[in-house]
Amino acid sequence: MDMKELEGLVFCQSCGMPLGKDEDFGTNADGSKSEEYCNYCYQNGEFTQPNITLDEMIEQCSKAIDENGIMSLEEAKKISQQNLPKLKRWK
Repeated sequence: MDMKELEGLVFCQSCGMPLGKDEDFGTNADGSKSEEYCNYCYQNGEFTQPNITLDEMIEQCSKAIDENGIMSLEEAKKISQQNLPKLKRWK
């Protein structure tokens, strides 16, 4: 996914994942689609990892980005450290 494809996308306000398809979105308690969180972070109106810290989330996201071949672990950590603290969940 390049920068042009990222324009206009919504990003998970917990992990920063781009939410491009319906199945990417988490669910609210009433079963409706969450407009703010992804399906990995938020299901049935609750965080899937309610006690995770920001540092743990940065580590987890960086590893996933690296393992999916999106960018190196070092690059992913740098970007995650810059961007995750700005998301709604971590403010």
